[in-house]
Amino acid sequence: MPQPPCTLDAVLEATDGRAEGVEATEINSISIDSRELGPDALFVAIKGDRFDGHDFVDTALANGAVAALVSRGEGPGRITVPDALEGLVDLARASRARSRALIVGVTGSVGKTTTKEALRIVFEAAGETHASIKSFNNHWGVPLMLARMPETAQFGVFEMGMNAPDEIRPLSQLVRPHIGVITTIAPAHLEKLGSLEAIARAKAEIFEGIEPGGTAVINADHPQIGLLLEAAAAAGVARVVTFGFARGSDWQLIEAETAGERSFATVLNGSDRYALTIGVAGRHMLSNAEAALAVATLAGVAPEIALRALAGFGPQPGRGQRIVLGEKEKSLLLIDESYNANTASMTAALDVFASVSAPDGKKVVVLGDMLELGEAGPALHAGLADAVHASGADKVYLVGSNMARLAEALPGSMFSRHFTSVDLALPELLAALAHGDAVMVKGSNGVGLSRLVAAIKDQFQQR
Repeated sequence: MPQPPCTLDAVLEATDGRAEGVEATEINSISIDSRELGPDALFVAIKGDRFDGHDFVDTALANGAVAALVSRGEGPGRITVPDALEGLVDLARASRARSRALIVGVTGSVGKTTTKEALRIVFEAAGETHASIKSFNNHWGVPLMLARMPETAQFGVFEMGMNAPDEIRPLSQLVRPHIGVITTIAPAHLEKLGSLEAIARAKAEIFEGIEPGGTAVINADHPQIGLLLEAAAAAGVARVVTFGFARGSDWQLIEAETAGERSFATVLNGSDRYALTIGVAGRHMLSNAEAALAVATLAGVAPEIALRALAGFGPQPGRGQRIVLGEKEKSLLLIDESYNANTASMTAALDVFASVSAPDGKKVVVLGDMLELGEAGPALHAGLADAVHASGADKVYLVGSNMARLAEALPGSMFSRHFTSVDLALPELLAALAHGDAVMVKGSNGVGLSRLVAAIKDQFQQR
């Protein structure tokens, strides 16, 4: 957990805090989790959806934190500010002010984390890089990641997510990216946003934080591209670059193909042609990698360095990771897509699964609800029927209330069972699988299919 060396005085200056009984003069790491503390840690007691960090201040100090940033409570080791989360934002703002790194912000309906990780490995091949971990992309995750950025970093990559309007704008204005990326626009968070146009406008808020003279890098493979181009112009973005499969994109993918666990394509950029190879299957993954190639080139990284790094880029946990379980002679292939789902990512994952074979067993798909789709949810779930059928699955198991509509739309020979929860599904699903099968598990994170993935790993023994 490398952090920027920082003095206590600098923390007090950034936050306008009041220290009580803080003996340390150096702060070398920042954490919001009392169980995960780096060296000379400052514990920030933010209030989350489920926990209030103030309840864990004493634990953090006992576990080795040298100070705690708090907005209430008394005792030694505390730095008191009006609001602990705003104090973290102040630390992030100070970190950004002292940084000389090339900063990239990434948002979009699908592919944010994958694109962020692709950028991380590309930039790491070129210099010291700091990137958001996991999916720390919200109102506390972004300032935490920014506050942790070492002053020596040459590149910084920050993921930004949202559930509603006016959430990305303050994050982008805090990060102040030199390059802002929108991976794509797709039906996600429709419950609060209502339409794809509203989603596009919310994602376009990233443009409002781009530094003067900066660049917007936008996927062109969706009908909202015109809206995004207009928004970038309205925000005064100096340069706009498009990418994707769409004809006329500044960076265009052609000749895309997938073979096993690898994908290949040719990338056109003006008169230049690049052979792109990645270690993960799927056209959508090629699009994410192309975005990383375009951004890296704009940032001054030689294309050959970026392409070499991307050739080693593989799937991330919960996002298409392939896991072989059991003995080599007859193993079970588990494709873990359990982290998130909307119609675009669900269709893309099913398309990839269509190329998977199970010569010694059956192809099984387990699909969980796509959450936050609002009134359109039932129809969008039913609309997956063609993609499920095209996947070549022998058996389909569905989890969640909205998946009842897909169950009605599937032919009886393919559909197996519908469950209202993961807990109800677990026993039957585990009993239905055998070595030789290929199974893909995909759904929104809130459905809890990651528990099924863990149970499959445990039962069939990862090798």
